[in-house]
Amino acid sequence: MKSILVIGLGRFGYHLIEQLNKAGDEILAVDSSEERIEPVLGMVTSSLIGDSTNESFIRSLGVENFNVCFVAIGDDFQASLETTSLLKECGARYVVARASRSVHEKFLLRNGADAVVFPEKQLAEWAAIRWCSGRVVDYLDYPGDYSIFEITVPKSWIGKTLVELGVRNKLHLNVLSIRRADKQILEFPADFVFEEGDTVTVFGADSDIKKSLNLNY
Repeated sequence: MKSILVIGLGRFGYHLIEQLNKAGDEILAVDSSEERIEPVLGMVTSSLIGDSTNESFIRSLGVENFNVCFVAIGDDFQASLETTSLLKECGARYVVARASRSVHEKFLLRNGADAVVFPEKQLAEWAAIRWCSGRVVDYLDYPGDYSIFEITVPKSWIGKTLVELGVRNKLHLNVLSIRRADKQILEFPADFVFEEGDTVTVFGADSDIKKSLNLNY
């Protein structure tokens, strides 16, 4: 179980808490508005109403005790920037800040953010790849120009084994799992034969995925 601080309870902050609650994490929710705190009360360990740009208030939270501090403020960049800076000054271990524009990312990183997320941008990229390719079931962008893709198997793979295709040696891809008729297969021999309707989850460099699976993203 991790101890998480979430500051800012707009739509992103709410959904973030929803997922953290499912994971069983200990959550402190903070916002300047009682109205925004009320919807998350059943999902958090504790909550506080306060001004996150106030140094005394931030220090009172004991931010050094949290595994991760999320700055989910989306409608006031100045407040997001000040909050991020104060969290690091007060000893926060790891700060993840929300940004809506690329220029915001630079300032947030310079002022203490360890990582920056773009909820709208990242969702738009996911949606474009997921629904416009025709073959992608799901995908996850991975740091360092790598990705994990779940796709319907290419026609050229049907009736062939992993060895015949040279998935690892020739295509430079790692097969993580195979799904067949709603059954997830996590262990498979090298002579496993692909069938029509299978989906396969692969991990690899973006350049290899694009070339080997004929995907454009």
